[in-house]
Order: sequence, then C-alpha cells, then structure tokens
Amino acid sequence: MEETAVQNPLISVVIPVKNGADTLRSCLDGIFRQTLRDKLEVIVIDSGSADGTLELLKAYPVKVHHLPPGEFNHGETRNLGVRMARGEFVVMTVQDATPATDDWLRIMLDHFSDPEVSAVCGQQIVPHDPEKNPLQWFLPAGEAKPEKICFHNPEAFTNLPGKKQHAYCNWDDVNAMYRKSAKEQIPFRKLMFSEDTLWAKDALSQGFTIVYDYRARVYHYHHQNFRFYFKRTYIILYQNYKFYNYIRFPKNPLMQIPQIVVRMMRKNMTQGEKIRWIRYNLNLVHASWAAALIFALNAWFRGIRGVESSQKYFVGYPPQGTQVKSK
Repeated sequence: MEETAVQNPLISVVIPVKNGADTLRSCLDGIFRQTLRDKLEVIVIDSGSADGTLELLKAYPVKVHHLPPGEFNHGETRNLGVRMARGEFVVMTVQDATPATDDWLRIMLDHFSDPEVSAVCGQQIVPHDPEKNPLQWFLPAGEAKPEKICFHNPEAFTNLPGKKQHAYCNWDDVNAMYRKSAKEQIPFRKLMFSEDTLWAKDALSQGFTIVYDYRARVYHYHHQNFRFYFKRTYIILYQNYKFYNYIRFPKNPLMQIPQIVVRMMRKNMTQGEKIRWIRYNLNLVHASWAAALIFALNAWFRGIRGVESSQKYFVGYPPQGTQVKSK
C-alpha cells in the first residue's frame, strides 16, 4: 500500500477500481488539479485489475488497497473505504468519472459549514464529444441552485408513497461527499447496486440533512449496447419495486421515434453520423421497452418472488460500463 503525501487530510476520495486503465488517469489528474488538492488523500480499492491499472497507479500519490474480487460489492466496499479514510469528509466517485472543474470539491465542501449537513451530491454530465451519444450531451437549462432536504419529523418522509420518497433519493456515488461521522452512523447497505439511493433514503428516514448541488459536476459516460441498457433498466425497475414499492409501466416505443429523429437531425454533424446515432438511440429505446415489459409482467403476475428470480435470471451481476463503442 502506497501512502499519500498529505499527512492530515481534510478530504478522503474513495474510488473502487477494476480494470480502469482506460479512464483512471483522467479521473486522477482531475482530482489532483483540484483547488483543495493539498487537503486530500485518494484511496483506491482495487478488486483484481489485470489491465495495467496497478502500474498506472504507481505514478500517483494514492493509497491502494487490494480486495479479492469475490469480496466486492458496492455497499460494503465503499464502507471499507470510509473506515480507511483519515479525512473529516469522504468523497465517493468512480474510475471513469472526471471532475468538470477544478473547484468541484470546494463547491461540495462549502455546504458543510452548516453543521446539520450530512452529505452533498453533485451531478453527472456528458461532454460534447463526437464519440459520445449526442442526445446525452450536457445542455444546461439555467443556473443550478443547491437544494437542501431534511425532514425534521422523519415520519413526514416515511409516510410518503414510495414514488414520492424516491423523488428525494436520486443520490449518486459517482459524485458525492459525506461527513465521515454521518457515514459511520449510517453505513451503506450490503448491496450490489443502488447502495447510494438507499443511503439517501436511510438518511432522510432518520432526520439527516442532505444537499443536492448540481454545480458540482463530473464528466461520466458509458457507451451502451442493447444488453447493457436492458440490464441497467431492469436494475432500476427492480430498485423501484423492491425499495419504493412502485412499478414503472413500459412506454410505447413508437412514440419516442419521432422525437429522437427530430432531435438528432438538428445536430451539427454529417448525415452518416446522424443516422448512426439515431440507430444507437432506437436500440436503447428497444432495450428499455423490453426490460420494462418483462419486468412488469413478472411483477403483476408473480409479485416479489417473480421480481427477485427474474432479476437474477435477466441481470445477475450488474454490467460494468465501457467507453468503447459497440461494433
């Protein structure tokens, strides 16, 4: 394990890693460009990389902890990072996210001047890159304003319908900062996915204060084929049903085609590129519709048992994102 040069860090950045050589350099360079770089340590928890990741990490002042792949899960692995952290504040991010600005950490840290704030969540955005889906390019509608959420009477939250609870819990461990003491009181659940949104639910259920500040941005993108998007959609539907007790009904895919075509035809790119990205997005619509239909049928006719078994059958281990275009 390599020690960071910062002896008394204020902030600990935790990054679970597996075979991240293609993107990790950008992630780390962005972190070490931060205005608060002299106040942070970076903890990398690697679970069996075999693509040059470990060699790449030797060039950075980071702590590397080796975790057997069979022991990895998104909740407990991040809890391990919190236990290893020496900072008062702990940041969660991922190997293929890059800070969009050099004051990313400062924007989140400023909220903790309020002693009631337990955690801050930022925003994922997609840059205007010709190799990334143009329909996901970041187009801000206006200036982002922070939103502080707290239910001083926790029953006011827990008595809400599940769908309304979920609306407050769009939490995201690609881009979040926690007060370490709050994380020690409310650790992540032992889950293979959705550990972040469930943490927000647990926090609000116990009267903690959380903040969404979408001025704190990271670039993050996955190139998605049918299989990836089907599994991703199924996981989200499973989460909605199991943890928030509602079903998202499948939308008519034919209704989405005109919107996709019109939006793509307005993009400033060649006709061939427009056609390629139209086909790409229609494939995602097909995957989402198929996942929603199959999930709904299982939920309607088989209940939670059907949902649990179908999730294992159709998804199994959650898919790992890629930056490489599918052929």
